[in-house]
Amino acid sequence: MSPPASLGSSHGPRSPVPGPRADFYLIAKPRFRDEPLRLVCELARKAHDSGKPTLVLARDRDQAEALDDLLWAFDDDAYVAHQIAGDEEDELTPVLIATPEMDVPMRPLVINLRDAAVEGGFERVLEVVPADESAREPLRERWKQYRARGFDVTKHDM
Repeated sequence: MSPPASLGSSHGPRSPVPGPRADFYLIAKPRFRDEPLRLVCELARKAHDSGKPTLVLARDRDQAEALDDLLWAFDDDAYVAHQIAGDEEDELTPVLIATPEMDVPMRPLVINLRDAAVEGGFERVLEVVPADESAREPLRERWKQYRARGFDVTKHDM
C-alpha cells in the first residue's frame, strides 16, 4: 500500500528547495508614511515571533539608534529582543541592528534599510520602499538586481 499523496513517497519527486527571496514593502498607509521605522518594527516583530535570527542593516548610527528606541516603545504588548551590534551578546540577540561600519555575519533574514542591494548568504531580504515616489527609483533597480541573481521577488503594499 502506498502512502497518502500528502505524505509523499521516498521514490517520488522531491519538493524543490526554495531559493532566496526578496520582499519589497511599499509604504502606503498613513501610520507608516508618518513614521517609516514603525513598519521596520512590525517586520522585526514578525521575524522575532517566527524565531528567525534577523539582521537589520541601518543606513547610519542615527537610524540605528532611532530604531533601537522605537523597538522598545512601538507596541505596549510586544517585546522584540534586539540590540545595536557591538558586544559579546550579538550572536545571541534575535534581532541585531548593524550600522555600515560594523562587520557582522549575515543571518537568515535581513531587513535592508541601506542604499544598495544586500550581498552575502541569507535566505530572505526585506526591503522597505518609501512613500516618496522620487525615492523609489533606486529600489526599482534593486528589484531588478535581486531578480537577476535568481531571487523570488515579491511586492507588498503596506
